[in-house]
Amino acid sequence: MNEAKATFAPLTQQDMKTFASDIPLQEARFNLTRDVVLPARTRLQLDECLARLRFHKKIYQDWGFEAVDPMGMTAILNFYGPPGTGKTLCAEALAGQLGLPYMALGIAELESKFMGDTAKNIQGAFEQARQTGALLFFDEADTLLGKRLSSVTQGVDNEVNAMRSTLLIELERHEGIVVFATNFAKNYDEAFRSRIGYHVEFTLPDLAAREQLWSRFLVEQIPLGDQRESLIESAGQLSDGLSGREIRTCMRLALPKALLAAEQIGCAPQLNVEHLHAAIEEVLAAHRHVANANSSSRAHSEQDAARAKALLGIQ
Repeated sequence: MNEAKATFAPLTQQDMKTFASDIPLQEARFNLTRDVVLPARTRLQLDECLARLRFHKKIYQDWGFEAVDPMGMTAILNFYGPPGTGKTLCAEALAGQLGLPYMALGIAELESKFMGDTAKNIQGAFEQARQTGALLFFDEADTLLGKRLSSVTQGVDNEVNAMRSTLLIELERHEGIVVFATNFAKNYDEAFRSRIGYHVEFTLPDLAAREQLWSRFLVEQIPLGDQRESLIESAGQLSDGLSGREIRTCMRLALPKALLAAEQIGCAPQLNVEHLHAAIEEVLAAHRHVANANSSSRAHSEQDAARAKALLGIQ
C-alpha cells in the first residue's frame, strides 16, 4: 500500500457542529480496575500501555526518548479476538481509568450517502477528539483498516481509498489515544498494522477468569439456594468455551428459571446450581446448533459448486 499523499479541505464550523451532534461525547461508565475481568496476559498488555502513559514524562523528557520518538504523545491500540470477549467494554473502561471522555464510532456513523463525506467524517472525529481530549474508539475496524483497493473501477472504490488515506493522515497527526477493535485483525493493511503500538489479544476466559465473571454476576442481592463458592466453582467448570458476554446471558436465563420454579411450588425464590446448569446448557446447545448449521451451509455450498463445475465441464 502506498503512503497517502492526498490533501483535504479544512473542516468548517458547520461541519464540526453537524458531526458533534451526530456523535456525542460519552462519559465512561466503567474503569479497568473495578469493572473488567480479563485473562492475565491481556491485563498485562493493558498495564504496560497504561505505564507508558503514566510514566510519559520520565520516558520522553527525563530519559530523552522524545528525540527519537516524536509520536510519543499518541497511543494507538488494537483490541482483537472473538466476539463477546470484552473489547468494547475495555475501550470504555480504558477511558474511565484515564479520566477521559469517550467517543465510540462504527462504520455506520462514519459512512455517508454523499460522496466524499466519509473521509470528512473521519476528519471530524479526530478534530473533536483533539478539542476535547476524548479517547477515540473505532469498532469493526477491519472495515476501516483493510487494504487499499488497487483496481479502482467505481466512485465507491475511490471513496474507500480516500477514507483510508484520510485515516492514515489523521493517525500521523493525532496526539491522543485511539483504540480499534475487530474480530478479523488479519484483514488489516500493513500500513495501519505498523502504526499500532499495542496489539492486545482478547481470548475466551480461562477458568480463573470465568470464576471471576460468575462471582461478579452473582450480585449480593440475589438469594442463593446453594453455597456461593460452590455455585461459582461449578458454573466456572461447566461454562468452558463461553465468552464473558455469554456467561452474562446464562445469568439472564437462570434468574427467571429460579423465580418460575419458586412460583410453581409456592416458596421464596432462590437461585441454585440446577438453574445455572440449565442456563449454561441452553447457551452451549445454541453453540452446537449454530456450528451444525454453518457446517451444513458450507456442505450445501460445496455441493452446489461441484454441480455447477460438472455442468460447465470445469475440472
